[in-house]
Amino acid sequence: MKLWIGCLLLIMTMTACERDIDIVPNQSAAKLVVDAEIENNRPPFIVLSRSLNFFSTIDSAELLNSFVHNATVSIQEGNTVYAMKEYQVRGPNGNRIYYYSNDPANTQLLLGQQGKKYKLTITSDGITYTSETEIPLLTKTMDSLWWKKAPNNQDTTKVVLMGRVTDPPGLGNYIRYFTSVNNQPFLPGGNSVFDDNIIDGKTYEIQIDKGVNRNEEIDFEEYGFFKRGDTATVKLCNISKATYDFWRTWEFSFQSIGNPFSSPGKVIGNINNGALGAFCGYAAQYRTLIIPK
Repeated sequence: MKLWIGCLLLIMTMTACERDIDIVPNQSAAKLVVDAEIENNRPPFIVLSRSLNFFSTIDSAELLNSFVHNATVSIQEGNTVYAMKEYQVRGPNGNRIYYYSNDPANTQLLLGQQGKKYKLTITSDGITYTSETEIPLLTKTMDSLWWKKAPNNQDTTKVVLMGRVTDPPGLGNYIRYFTSVNNQPFLPGGNSVFDDNIIDGKTYEIQIDKGVNRNEEIDFEEYGFFKRGDTATVKLCNISKATYDFWRTWEFSFQSIGNPFSSPGKVIGNINNGALGAFCGYAAQYRTLIIPK
């Protein structure tokens, strides 16, 4: 009886100590978000938007309103400055997408070149932002592609894609890869960036997971696999350390969403003046494999 009374008193004491705590999240000011890239032999591609609050209700209208219009955008290579123009396109689902790229009214159009450095300048709402990137030389290369039956899988239509990659001697060769299936858009791998700390100066074989659309829920039963009959194209890109650091930290943060045991992380961008995002340069190599049915 004494034990029961003691427990009751303890519960009453703990209950009496409870109080309601209302947490009101800060409404931070929207920041410019930059998703910019330039690839060898291709024009630049720059998407500008405004950040959304963490507790915002995100729908197609909210995303459409987040695009930044009428910004002054240019890219400088050497002593030449190339003005960019804003474009509108409709995505596969009918949603509108806005981006900046070469202005056809210019006498010269910018195409990326290996070994060149580029400076991006953006002026929006009276504030100027800058960033620099480079397209490195294509020194880390993909020698060949082949496929293998998916191991430990009863579905005989699934296969894994293999590649042989040669890393040049000397640390500091960073890569990012994408895949395309049957001429669909290129998608980055779930973990898309790698350094050469372990495989420096070696030729090695590696499984190449199929790229993922991070706007859709990932089906882990299908993750990484290709199918018999697919035409698979791999885009292997040499990148700078700044581009590597951005995507490495971005992917870590993305994979930590909803995980209460994950460590907090900061995405390392390369845009100044408080903007978010990155300006990335890619030295790309493409290889295609037709997987027989």
